[in-house]
Amino acid sequence: MKIAFIGLGNMGGGMAANLIKAGHEVHAFDLSEDARARAKESGCKTYSAISDAVAEVEAVVTMLPNGSIVKAVYTGDVIGKAPKGALFLDCSTIDVATAREVAGLAEDAGYTMVDAPVSGGIAAANGGTLTFMVGGSDEAFEKAKPVLEPMAKAVIHAGAIGAGQVAKMCNNMLLAIHMIGTCEALALAEKAGLDPQTFYDISSRSTGYCWSLNDYTPAPGIGAASPADNDYQGGFASALMLKDLRLAMAGASDAGATVPLGEHATKIYEAFVEAGGGGKDFGAIYTTL
Repeated sequence: MKIAFIGLGNMGGGMAANLIKAGHEVHAFDLSEDARARAKESGCKTYSAISDAVAEVEAVVTMLPNGSIVKAVYTGDVIGKAPKGALFLDCSTIDVATAREVAGLAEDAGYTMVDAPVSGGIAAANGGTLTFMVGGSDEAFEKAKPVLEPMAKAVIHAGAIGAGQVAKMCNNMLLAIHMIGTCEALALAEKAGLDPQTFYDISSRSTGYCWSLNDYTPAPGIGAASPADNDYQGGFASALMLKDLRLAMAGASDAGATVPLGEHATKIYEAFVEAGGGGKDFGAIYTTL
């Protein structure tokens, strides 16, 4: 299949490379010349304009920073430029309203579209083990699966258009809350005189078990290898976690949902990012305790 891939950053570059490994022909675009060069090395055909990248493809995958950019790219460079009937898959994490608006515009113009945000981070993007949460019709989901599966360990149909973004914002709000709680527990154990490794050995095998503790331990030198062992470099930047939390807070407001822990987690990450921690992995909240 000929697939355009727009957005070749930390996540998109690895995702596009996995499509190449699966035998697809990938037409790649990014504003960064370095990103385009890396994509070319992985086997992609690279383009200096989005409209050229999408001109002859069967599917378009986008991995972009925010909803305003997603809307601008689709309305300005993809809709009407890609062949009629092409499948659009937006894997960005954006607000639900924009996801639904862009999909509506695409469908009105004769395209099929799904929102398919991801979970798993850079390592999973490179390894082809992402989880995709897909919003769209049953028919659109079936069309999207062959494109998503080479990049995934799981491709899950969340529901109608926008449902993927709902799943992502809820998942990441939960992750932020888990991470803060994990950091607090690790710090408390140490300050109260318990060896951190001993606490990890106990809690990771009891009711404190969670991904943030067992698989992404935010304290250096204990538990699972994580960005904590590299001065919190790499991984999932705190600024991106804050972005996702703000999307969740907006979604909660729109839905009339009560999320006090989500609100508190947002304030904690806001303070951390404002203090200069935005580029560090979100587990670096541990360093504030």
